[in-house]
This record gives sequence, structure tokens and C-alpha cells, in this order.
Amino acid sequence: MMNRNIEDQMNKAARLLDNSIMDTPTIEQSVQKILQAMGEDAQREGLQRTPERVARSFQELFEGYRIDPVALINDALFTSVCNTPILVRDIEFFSICEHHMLPILGRVHVEYIPRGKVIGLSKIPRIVDMFSKRLQLQERMTGEIASFLNLVLEPEGVAVVVEGIHLCSMIRGVQKHDARMTTSCMQGKYENDPVLRKEFFDNISRGAKPLTIGG
Repeated sequence: MMNRNIEDQMNKAARLLDNSIMDTPTIEQSVQKILQAMGEDAQREGLQRTPERVARSFQELFEGYRIDPVALINDALFTSVCNTPILVRDIEFFSICEHHMLPILGRVHVEYIPRGKVIGLSKIPRIVDMFSKRLQLQERMTGEIASFLNLVLEPEGVAVVVEGIHLCSMIRGVQKHDARMTTSCMQGKYENDPVLRKEFFDNISRGAKPLTIGG
């Protein structure tokens, strides 16, 4: 079970769910106006249902706003005597850049050192989904994942690395197709222990495949 302070903070976050219900009719109307503003015929066969399709896709793309953090975590914390690093690597994610509303695709690597409790393995990818399926900046998402795990687990340390491909830089602007962005957040022991950090980076680099779209 979580201590009261953590549970109170997570319940506060969960209450925000009430304000994040999507206004589907407004989204559909807005998409139709955008199509018309582009000079398109919003009533032609291929576009008649596009506003509806976009609104439905937004429900999935941005479902992270509606994930209840209490329900996500509350049954998956376990007492443990383990005190060695636990690494979950190559967690695939997609997000939407808040600047241009274009996709970010990539992978996340998470490691933490337990201090009396561990979290169920499947929950870490779900935590990644909770923060990635929102309008995001990669650097902010990296810190949010680390801080959330730090809050819930109160571990000796947390390390998070995110590697992302940003379509906003690939298909518009500078159009640099090979550009990749890497961000990291180190908390607890990882901040001050260079040996621990090196071991973490060595482990996520070992056998790593190049980050590409679709793989």
C-alpha cells in the first residue's frame, strides 16, 4: 500500500480527470473549419467523415490525460528486499509534439534502485503511456516519468532515458531525416554516482538497435 502523502498527491492528480473529457463535437467542428480554411471541400467524399475520424483518433492519441494514476498503481506495489538496480529497456512510445501537433516516436529506458518496494513490471510501460499520450515535449516527459516513479516508489534512485524521432524536424522546417533526440533524467543516487550512471548507460547501449521509424 502507498503511504498517505503519496496517495493524497495521486488522488489530486486523478481529480483532474474530470476536466479532461474530450468535447468531441467541438473537435469535429474545428476540423471541418480547418479543412475549409485550407481551401478543401469538406463535403467531398473522401473528407465527409474526416472530422469524425480525427475526433476518434484524438481519443486514443491523448488517452494519457484520462488515465487514473491511482487505479494504475495502487494494486501493483510489492514489498521487496531487492536493493540492486531494476532495468526495463526499449519501451516503445508515441507522443504528439505540442508545438506542431506532429508525432514523436521512440523508446524509453527506465531503471530504479528499490528501497523496500518494487512495482509490477507491466506498470512501467503503462506509466510511460500515461505521460506520452498527451501533448508533450520530450524533455518534460522524461522528467515526468522519473518524478512519478520517484514519488510512488521512494527508491534509492531513478534513471530515465528517452530516445525520440520528431516528425516536425523530418517533414517540415530543417527536414533532417536522420536527427534523433536523446533526453535523460537522473534522480537520487544516479545524480551523484558516475559509476552507477555509467553502468546504466552501458546496459541500455548493449545490443541496442538504431532508432528508426517502424523499429
